[in-house]
Amino acid sequence: MDTPNNETKKTVLSFVQASGTPTLGNYLGAFKNWHDMAAENDCIFGVADLHAITVRSEPKDLRRRSVEMYAMLLALGLDPEKNIVFLQSHVAEHSQLAWVLNCYTQFGEASRMTQFKDKSQRHADNVNVGLFTYPILMAADILLYGADQVPVGDDQKQHLELARDVAERFNGLYGEVFRIPQPYIGKKGAKILSLQEPEKKMSKSDPNQKAFISLTDPTDVMVKKIKSAVTDSEAVVRYSPDKPGVSNLMTIYSCCTGKDFAAIEAEFAGRGYGDFKAAVAEAVAEELRPLRDEYEHILADKAYIEKCAAEGAQKAAYLARKTLRKVMKKVGFYQI
Repeated sequence: MDTPNNETKKTVLSFVQASGTPTLGNYLGAFKNWHDMAAENDCIFGVADLHAITVRSEPKDLRRRSVEMYAMLLALGLDPEKNIVFLQSHVAEHSQLAWVLNCYTQFGEASRMTQFKDKSQRHADNVNVGLFTYPILMAADILLYGADQVPVGDDQKQHLELARDVAERFNGLYGEVFRIPQPYIGKKGAKILSLQEPEKKMSKSDPNQKAFISLTDPTDVMVKKIKSAVTDSEAVVRYSPDKPGVSNLMTIYSCCTGKDFAAIEAEFAGRGYGDFKAAVAEAVAEELRPLRDEYEHILADKAYIEKCAAEGAQKAAYLARKTLRKVMKKVGFYQI
């Protein structure tokens, strides 16, 4: 992979938390586009396992989820020979730079992060300092690699702005140390909603297991979840804001088949929701089958995972060390 100084391609960085198996919403909203993103840019993909410990979990579960998420990245077709694919905790420079950036972030800036307020309410029994400062670790993730662009969802835009503000403050004091990252505007991903409450986003943390489809759900489980999805009493397949459940299923079907909404409406004209849900379930199963097969193949090969993770960490650390050395020198740390 080229270094971030490559003039023909942008460096794009994207991390995914090791907090559980991704959903169909994650796949159709982001992951499905990552292969194309990697073909057009120099990409760095990371499993954000350091971020995952803001919520307490069993050590064995964190290890398992980290390996599973890494295997999922490889299964998506993110070639580790052409991209950097690694686990965040394998590169110590993330934590080191985060501490330095803590000291260049104002308390008021950090306290305005809406994600902290939301997560504090959801995890009221464990409102730890890491939960408060993790946007600064995220800034370190981005700035270590001179990322030109970062794909961000609506819930992370504020964190990218914080990274930009801290980088500009540091550069204003010490010169052009950090590249100022921009949001990555690639192929638009679909917004997939809950199957049970289609007014809100599909989430793997939803306590209702019927509300989301996990990428590792067995086919029969996927089918049952889609067949139990909330619709309405009209029994007409039509895309409309007043039909959120049906519209959500149409979006899923469109993403998996490539058909537009007009074609879907014509296909199911005069047919009930039973036929429609069965077709959506089949389309989802066909869409995910190659990914699941590859994921299971990779997950069974622990030696391959460890080899890729070690090589990815080595490549990432090479870039991270260069940035951190420059930062430490500028701040005034004694260099050996």
